[in-house]
Amino acid sequence: MTSETTLPEAISPTDADAVGRAVEEALAAIAAAESLEGLKAVRLEHTGDRSPLALANRTIGGLPGAEKAVAGKLVGGARGRLGGAIKAREAELEELHAQHVLATETIDVTLPAARGTAGAAHTGLAGARHPIATTAERMADIFVAMGWEIAEGPEVEHEWFNFDALNFKPDHPARQMQDTFFLADPEGTDERHLVLRTHTSPVQARSLLERGVPLYVACPGRVFRTDELDATHSPVFHQVEGIAIDEGLTMAHLKGTLDHFAKAMFGPEARTRLRPAYFPFTEPSAEMDLWFPQKKGGPGWIEWGGCGMVNPNVLRSVGVDPEVYSGFAFGMGIDRAVMLRHGLEDLRDLFEGDVRLSRAFALAGDNGGEA
Repeated sequence: MTSETTLPEAISPTDADAVGRAVEEALAAIAAAESLEGLKAVRLEHTGDRSPLALANRTIGGLPGAEKAVAGKLVGGARGRLGGAIKAREAELEELHAQHVLATETIDVTLPAARGTAGAAHTGLAGARHPIATTAERMADIFVAMGWEIAEGPEVEHEWFNFDALNFKPDHPARQMQDTFFLADPEGTDERHLVLRTHTSPVQARSLLERGVPLYVACPGRVFRTDELDATHSPVFHQVEGIAIDEGLTMAHLKGTLDHFAKAMFGPEARTRLRPAYFPFTEPSAEMDLWFPQKKGGPGWIEWGGCGMVNPNVLRSVGVDPEVYSGFAFGMGIDRAVMLRHGLEDLRDLFEGDVRLSRAFALAGDNGGEA
């Protein structure tokens, strides 16, 4: 037996009653559709090429001029009404579908997750934390154990915090384009006040304004300078800076803090020495060298960072009386510490995103620089 396709009943494009019945029937079917798939079938049946209204619309061209205008308005209005109803019902069904997905596919992200297995590690499917992140956390833990606090600040910084509050004069070379990434002023003027911070020292100024004195904070974070990427430089790198402000602090307190930090990071034989230097935000200032027992070629001194007593102008800029309070500050590169602790010679290895590097450190363990 051969099945026959039932053709829709033809309606006249000028028969308002027939067009109205077709519209009402279609609206009822649209409202009754319970899924997006069902609505698609309704749309094809009542607005598709073989629907009653579509067939009626095709016959309008053969009508006399006066009837053509009436029929066009009647059928066109009906088809437009159905199109709007379908779109509205589609939005309702999509919302219901989204709610259903949320209700049935919800994942509780607070539940304990299964850790990677040894088999996954051997197949290369397991990742590991980056050594920069773990080293930064180790540094933070050292300062917290000393009773210090950890402070953070924005990477997009105001020029006042990045330079002015730290006693950088308006004509200081660090403010020039060859050293600093200046950002476009959101107001569209030529004045440049926003920069990608060139050091984590702005956090020191923010901490003094927010927390007051006495203050003991360490500030780890990412910084930016317009350096070319090579074995020892990167336009994006990481620093940790510390600042202590209290009554009666001296260079002796600074030296003791640095020696303790060096031993905690690189082993009991590590120590520091200071050489005279100049920084706008400290006076007196010093370059800090590290006695590094694991230095390639034998134990020796390696440049590690800068430090000094906080310049009285910096204290005044944040409302601290330098006649009452004094303090010291220091800063060193986290990336440099990773390279020293693990014997890396090329800084670029840390920024290439190769998971094998992180996994190698995780599998080998981190002995903290000790033998």
